[in-house]
Amino acid sequence: MLKLRECRRRAGMNQAELAARMGVSRSAIAMWESGGSQPDLDKLVSLASLLGVSVEYLLDCEGDTPRGVRIPVYGNVAAGVPIDAVTDYDPEDPDDFVEIDAATAAGGEFAALRIKGSSMEPRFAEGDVVIVRRQPDAESGDIVIVTVGDEEATCKKLQKTPDGLMLISLNPAYAPMFYSRRECVSLPVRIYGRVVELRARF
Repeated sequence: MLKLRECRRRAGMNQAELAARMGVSRSAIAMWESGGSQPDLDKLVSLASLLGVSVEYLLDCEGDTPRGVRIPVYGNVAAGVPIDAVTDYDPEDPDDFVEIDAATAAGGEFAALRIKGSSMEPRFAEGDVVIVRRQPDAESGDIVIVTVGDEEATCKKLQKTPDGLMLISLNPAYAPMFYSRRECVSLPVRIYGRVVELRARF
């Protein structure tokens, strides 16, 4: 099982998390990864499915690779419109899609958005694509996709405070935007998801 540790880490799980999802002990995962023991066929199939690879790849057989998952790249997204419902991409245009590995895709719902403007420079430039994991909340310091009222979806660094939320641009030319707890509800301020990967243009 030489590929198990690699696949688990690529899926963003530690041994305890994988064990919980498999219904086995953490020590069993550790033994499988070290080669001290090997799961039965049913567990092999479950592991492969959970990690988004084939059984052959998990067993490190030659000639097999993980299956990628294509997701559309969205442009500007208006507030109140679910990103997954937007159809401003061309199914026939390869530039309107990116591929993420299957192990990542198995870890949640993902979307890709194209950056607009210069507020997140120098880390994110206009035209870059970010991979976003769908989640309605995030931690301070995370880069998130968020909508405020009727504005389009935007990419910002999140900072939580006792009184509300601050959305911070990485470009110092743009002032931080603060929203009180009441404004977060009344506007509203909605977090669509957390940015997990950048596909930069060169």
